[in-house]
Amino acid sequence: MACPGRRGRAARVCVGILLSIIWIKTYPALGAQLKAEGALESSSTVIIHSVALVQRMAALLEQGNSSDVVLQVQTGGSDQVKLFQAHALILSLHSNVFQQLLQSLNSSTLILLEPPDCTAVFHTFIRYLYCGELALRLEQAVPLHKLASRYGVQMLQEGLSLYMREHLAGDPPGGHAVGWYRYAVQTGDAVLRDACLQYLCWNLSVALRSEEWRSVGPELLMTLLQRSDLVLHSELELLEALEAWIQRNRPDGPTVENALQAVRYAMISPSQLLRLQSQSPVLQRYLHSVRDLLYMSYQFHSAPPLQLAKYIPLNCSLFTPRNYLSAAWGAAWVIDSPARDDRSTSFQTQLGPSGQDSGKHVTWNALFSPRWEPLDRPGRAEGGGRAGRPRIIIMPASSSADLAGVSFQKTVMVLARQQGRVVVRHIYSFYQSSEETGDFLSDADLQRRSSEYLIDSALHLQIIIKPLYHTLA
Repeated sequence: MACPGRRGRAARVCVGILLSIIWIKTYPALGAQLKAEGALESSSTVIIHSVALVQRMAALLEQGNSSDVVLQVQTGGSDQVKLFQAHALILSLHSNVFQQLLQSLNSSTLILLEPPDCTAVFHTFIRYLYCGELALRLEQAVPLHKLASRYGVQMLQEGLSLYMREHLAGDPPGGHAVGWYRYAVQTGDAVLRDACLQYLCWNLSVALRSEEWRSVGPELLMTLLQRSDLVLHSELELLEALEAWIQRNRPDGPTVENALQAVRYAMISPSQLLRLQSQSPVLQRYLHSVRDLLYMSYQFHSAPPLQLAKYIPLNCSLFTPRNYLSAAWGAAWVIDSPARDDRSTSFQTQLGPSGQDSGKHVTWNALFSPRWEPLDRPGRAEGGGRAGRPRIIIMPASSSADLAGVSFQKTVMVLARQQGRVVVRHIYSFYQSSEETGDFLSDADLQRRSSEYLIDSALHLQIIIKPLYHTLA
């Protein structure tokens, strides 16, 4: 154990720094808040010296003045060793793990074994404990998160998790969602895990073309394949990417069979299915596991849906479209100055995915209102303008007998720019109006040209119409 005298002197030095005032600035807003909370008298003034304090604490770490413990950070099987002159008081204030290690220490040196990536960023981690700030690069996020988790520095851990969620689209092309998802599962960070999964679901076409797709694990693969909210150009695109993944990773037979059985073959045209059966080595090898699904898909395309619904339940996943970006299922809509006036647009989609409906189309009218006021919340904004939140209504231009037996789920995707790339920021699904969701663009301040929901001051939407056949079985 380091001698009490040294520990006492180090504590006095640290406390002295905390009390030292060499730079003073008054913050009226903070003072008003503290007075309102009763922390200050009405005549009191708030004095803040955080900038100077950070500078002094950084110098304390770099110079090692009055240090009472040496951190010896090394990587197993390597000669790489880093030494830090540290202060037990500061380490213990931030980390119960450090506190326990120091209490059981029999010398003035604490040896810490870390993997190479953590050793490389350990100085940044320690500097955060002294200064409460750090300069961060994308490749440092995971090792710093590891250190924050291992030593129980919760605020840093949460801050890094937030940083990672906000930088999923960063370099390389395709982002970091696959690797960070795997890391989040390992560490039990459910918030980061769910954010990575959502990013992959909403930007799957980009992920399928990236190097990260090769490293997707079987568990994540199956999780993705079973979802209906995947955003991609077509089911064929997904099947071709799955074939490439199987050929590269060579998983065991049951994994391949489970993955192939999750493909929605009914969303692929019969001509494309026939080509795949004759040209795909993966389908040829595992045809026995998907033969029934292919047979049902051919039936789906050859018989009228209302007739087929008498014999086959059409509400299963095989006959449920995902969020397809092809022109047959929706349209892009760019709304300039979206906070100004109501806007409208029209577009056409295919009636349904069945081959019997491939030549039939539905015309849709969409109305966007930036300041719609719900009936249960009347009121007017300051200055006499209308209050309320944005809303979209999407309705067929006319009724038709062809629409019988079909319901249409409308999906509106809001695009945004993240790390220089356009990504899906949010998805809303409803049957007639976004009023059904209750939260459509509720956090978006469309009045601000710099709103995170806008790209170059415009609202970029992708509308997708998902036809769902009724089942009679």
